[in-house]
Amino acid sequence: MTAIIYKICGRPVWEEAQRRGLFQGAGADRSDGFIHFSTASQVRETAAKHFAALSDLVLVAVDAQALAGALRWEPSRGGDLFPHLYGPLPLEAVLWTRPLPLDAHGQHVFPEL
Repeated sequence: MTAIIYKICGRPVWEEAQRRGLFQGAGADRSDGFIHFSTASQVRETAAKHFAALSDLVLVAVDAQALAGALRWEPSRGGDLFPHLYGPLPLEAVLWTRPLPLDAHGQHVFPEL
């Protein structure tokens, strides 16, 4: 079974990563020194806290096992362990990407995880 982790980022940032063949993180990732990810149980709260009312986002599903030793599980929000990638994300580890639109109430609409 594949352990899946999720990254939320702006569509233009993700499209640039696709052109380059490698995702090196968005602004907050580069500032913190690692790429932030969430689990399926964490990603909705991440969207609400860090991406509230932002549109033009994508949700990226990643095979955590493909990231080997560069992925660390570290305490963050409320002591929960979050996946942090220390290094670039190879696009070969990406399982799928989906748009993350807003509904009429300004809430993100997630695909089935």
